[in-house]
Amino acid sequence: MNRVMGLLDLQRDEPRLRELTSRRTIASLPFAGRYRIIDFPLSSMVNSGIQNVGVLLPEQSRSVLDHLRSGKDWGLARHHKGLFYLPPVPPEDGQSAGDLRNVYYNLDFIENSNENYVLFVRVNAVYNMDFRTVLRFHQNTGADITMVVSPARCDDRADSIVVRKAANGLVEDISLRPSVTKGEPRSLGIYLMEKKRFTQLVRDAFEHGGKDFRRDVIVPAAGKNTIYACEHGGFSSRIRSLRGFYKANMAMLEPAIWEEMFLRQGAAVFTKVKDMPPVRYKGGAKVTNSLIANGCEIYGQVENSILFRGVRVAPGALVRNSIIMQKSEVQEFAQLDCVICDKNVVVTPEKALRGAATYPILVGKQAVV
Repeated sequence: MNRVMGLLDLQRDEPRLRELTSRRTIASLPFAGRYRIIDFPLSSMVNSGIQNVGVLLPEQSRSVLDHLRSGKDWGLARHHKGLFYLPPVPPEDGQSAGDLRNVYYNLDFIENSNENYVLFVRVNAVYNMDFRTVLRFHQNTGADITMVVSPARCDDRADSIVVRKAANGLVEDISLRPSVTKGEPRSLGIYLMEKKRFTQLVRDAFEHGGKDFRRDVIVPAAGKNTIYACEHGGFSSRIRSLRGFYKANMAMLEPAIWEEMFLRQGAAVFTKVKDMPPVRYKGGAKVTNSLIANGCEIYGQVENSILFRGVRVAPGALVRNSIIMQKSEVQEFAQLDCVICDKNVVVTPEKALRGAATYPILVGKQAVV
């Protein structure tokens, strides 16, 4: 995989996630107790042997820069190759934004690399994937472009690239649709092709008025290039809405999925290291089927929930089917069910918040309820 360079696209804006992303990128959304969304594609690249990774930054990039820093926690703080930040290029007056512009104005980084292939990844999905399998598939099929697809886990009203493919993976039809039905093979936002082809497609699309990589590069390329779809057979989930974020986190409570995502040999998920004390379970604490990160202090009851670092659940409090992010506090006799609390939230005594699995309640960052 030393012939492949990675390119992480953080430009994508998801309107149905703006409650969580108003001050952060999708890539830096907390996930599964101690991780961020970007940890999954970046760790998959590192575990696959990719040593040269460019990060196409969005305008609001402070949170992701703080998380990735030098790339040391992923083994990418190197004298040669490693992790590179590619700054955003604001649109000119009268032009609308799009991720293609940022790729185009950073083509020199790609062209000056000595790798033969570009692995372009949009950071809005969680998975633990061996990209070496994708490269072998690409080489064995002789594809011009290989895209990674996975059956949709549920009906989703977010726009998606959906394909119809033959048994050998040859894409027979490709479309960008506003919704997808459960089981349909849709793109995970992962595309592999030779560097020369990638730069030419990007240059042609942008210089002819293109703005979106999927709509203006991938979909039109189907008529002039041979595209194959490599199906990812493991767990994957695209984070496109608040409901999708909730369901993807809750899936981590299933032992088989947790084992696949985090316990496979040679497939660790790396993240920013934070030194905090172990979880403290105090008298009266009762915890079942939950992920509890270090630094938490539990006096009350936690069921089927995910607690991030430094969360405190006071005596008599009940947290059920919920996601509680860093340094939040659930005070005495408060009750939460199907609730997402962003960072530094305080739920005051005896408050009761109840949502549903299909419509979880979100409490914004630093709110006091």
